[in-house]
Amino acid sequence: MSPSGRPWPLSLMFLLGMGMASERINCPSRCSCQYLEVNCTGQQLQEFPAAIPLDTRQLILAANNVSYLPAVELSFLADLVYLDCRKNLLGDDLDFTFIGVAKLVYLDLSFNNVTQVTFSTFSHLLSLVVLKMSDNPKLVTIEKDAFANNTWLRHLDVSRTGLTFLDTSTVRDLPNLRFLGLSDNLWHCNCSFLDFITWMTESNVHFPDADNITCYTPEGLHALKMPAVEAQLHFNCLTQLYKRDYIFLCLIGFCIFFAGTVAAWLAGVCAVIYKVHTSKGEEGRGEAEED
Repeated sequence: MSPSGRPWPLSLMFLLGMGMASERINCPSRCSCQYLEVNCTGQQLQEFPAAIPLDTRQLILAANNVSYLPAVELSFLADLVYLDCRKNLLGDDLDFTFIGVAKLVYLDLSFNNVTQVTFSTFSHLLSLVVLKMSDNPKLVTIEKDAFANNTWLRHLDVSRTGLTFLDTSTVRDLPNLRFLGLSDNLWHCNCSFLDFITWMTESNVHFPDADNITCYTPEGLHALKMPAVEAQLHFNCLTQLYKRDYIFLCLIGFCIFFAGTVAAWLAGVCAVIYKVHTSKGEEGRGEAEED
C-alpha cells in the first residue's frame, strides 16, 4: 500500500521487486548486504569475495582465512571508505594493494601476518584517518617514510607486533596524529632509540596502555616503562663509549700519528736538501774567490 492508502501500481511493484532481486543477486555468496555495505564476517572465506557491488562504501571481511587482497578487484570499489580485514591471514607484500581505493578512511589489518610496511604500502591512501595494525607478530619493519603521504592519519595502532625500532620522523611528521598504540612490542632501547623516547615525552599524542610500553632489550633496561627510561638511557649514552667508539678513536689517533710522522719525514728531507744545496752554493762561491 502507498502512503495514501491506495495500492501500488503493478509496474512500480515490479520495478521494486526487480531492484530487490538484483540486490540479492549482486551480493557475494555467504555475505550479507545492505545499503552500501557488504558484511562477510566469519564465513571461512579463503579468497576475496567476488561480485561485490561497485558502489560499496563499507566492506567487512573480518574473521576469515583470506591470505591475499587482489589490487585489481579492490580498484573496482573506488568509493570504498571503510575496510575491515582483521583476523585473516594477510601477510608478505602488501605494496600497491590499495592503489585503487584512494577514498579509504578506515583500514583494519590487525590480527594478520603482515611483515613490513614500506612507502608503497599506503602511499595512495591520501584520506586515511584510522589504521589498525596491532597483533601482527611478524611485523618487524616500518620504513622511515612509510606514512609520508598519510597526512590525515589520526589513529595508528602497531601494538603487539615484532617491532624493535621505529624512526622518530615516521610518526613525528604526521600533523594530525592523536592516538598511537605501541604496547607489548620488543623495543630495543639503545642510544639510537633515545630520540624516539624523547619525542614521546614532548608530543601531544595519546599512548593507550602506556604501562605496557616497555623496553625489551638490553637486559639492564628490560621491562622498564617508556618514556620513564629516558633519563637513564640519556645518562648511559652520554657516559659510555661503545666498542665502535673506541675503534673510531683509535683510527683517528693512528691517522694523526701517521700524518705527523709523514710531515716530520718530509720536513727532514726538505732540510737535508736545503742544507746540501746551500753547501754547494758556498763551495762554488769559495772556488770563484780563489780564482
